[in-house]
Amino acid sequence: MSARLSAAAAGKALAAACDSVRPGTADDAVGAIVPSFVAAPSSTAQASALLRACAEHDLAVVPRGSGSRLGWGAPPARCDVVVDMLRMGAVIEHAAGDLVARVQAGARMADVASVLAKAGQEIALDVPGGATIGGVLADALAGPRRLRYGTPRDLLIGITVVRADGMVAHSGGKVVKNVAGYDIGKLFTGSAGTLGLITEATFRLHPLPAARAWVTARVQGTSPEVTTMAAAMAAAAANSPLVASAVELDRLASGGPISVGVLLEGSADGVAARAEEMKGLLSAVIRSGDAVIRSSDEAAPGAEVVHGAHAMITAPASAAPDCWGWVPLGGDDATLLRVSFWVSALAVVLEAIEAAARETGLRPFVMGSAGAGALYVMLPAAEAPGVAARFVGLVRAAIPAGRGGAVLLSARAPLRAALADDGGLAGSTPGLALMRAVKDQFDPGHRMAPGRFTWA
Repeated sequence: MSARLSAAAAGKALAAACDSVRPGTADDAVGAIVPSFVAAPSSTAQASALLRACAEHDLAVVPRGSGSRLGWGAPPARCDVVVDMLRMGAVIEHAAGDLVARVQAGARMADVASVLAKAGQEIALDVPGGATIGGVLADALAGPRRLRYGTPRDLLIGITVVRADGMVAHSGGKVVKNVAGYDIGKLFTGSAGTLGLITEATFRLHPLPAARAWVTARVQGTSPEVTTMAAAMAAAAANSPLVASAVELDRLASGGPISVGVLLEGSADGVAARAEEMKGLLSAVIRSGDAVIRSSDEAAPGAEVVHGAHAMITAPASAAPDCWGWVPLGGDDATLLRVSFWVSALAVVLEAIEAAARETGLRPFVMGSAGAGALYVMLPAAEAPGVAARFVGLVRAAIPAGRGGAVLLSARAPLRAALADDGGLAGSTPGLALMRAVKDQFDPGHRMAPGRFTWA
């Protein structure tokens, strides 16, 4: 059978399975690959029939939600069909009394938040509002409040997926204590579409906080003592009985100031009191470094300036600091590295990034959840691949063995090639044989986002 006849037969099969199928265009490209078809199922049943048709015609499938993070990971080796999930955007069930919601995978986080807020509840994942439920799970996307509430896999209590062969599988349930089959939910969280298609998810909810306050410390300097002080403040805030919901860190450029932001949530009176105590705690950390605190006419209202260490602690604020919770996308305009680590290794990680910047001459942008052991490091894409690869290698080498790792979420082809002999995008990947076995079990034909990971 000719390729043209095969494509026609495949298109006919897809159309019979799903009521919304169209030819792919350049706007649908994943990496440099334009898919032959884009299909948008409206139900789990349609998604099942669609993937069964794809299996019968040996078509490679890439799931898509909002599409904002399709550039993460390596581009797929094949992409015949993009499965667009945006037609599946309903909140199926909201059991407010049980603090549980069941949602279709194509629902956008902002729309879900609007529905749940009517009952004073939320999915405690402060991620971009345009992101979809399925995309958040597939990319294991978590915002600043992961410190208190956990990541998507911690809040997920049930999931419905369609396997590569079209079989529908369920795990978990609709109550928080039901953990039957919970491991499938964990497997699919962070799988980036390589194991199957997520169609529904059930989450445990939390009450919306009555009040919030942010306390921010800003440390200026380039010496190791400055990164040590920033790390000490982040660790003190994260481990404090004041119960911070988030401890974030950002440094807009190498050698620039480091900001440590702390979020406190709860009742209005309780938050106000805890915020003042948190301010005192951060001041105590600075004092322990032999700095002297005094007021300054040049400081912002309510600020304290630490002379010698060049640190400033702002008064509690009801609005989030700039860049709070922003998730860099990487893609064509940047190289994006995610560094995960034990919080006790934060000072080592910060100094490793700074040292790599000094050696390579790069000026990375650093931000993320310092209190939860996760930072994003962004480099301009225009940097020479060899220099960027050197930077990545230096950071990876400096992280203590068994206490973290550095994964490239987004990188251009020349950089991926430069790192091919040095761990690739993922670096040293523990449990690689197990990951390959899981992939073979769920997708033996390797048709779900093939090549996205080294084992997929």
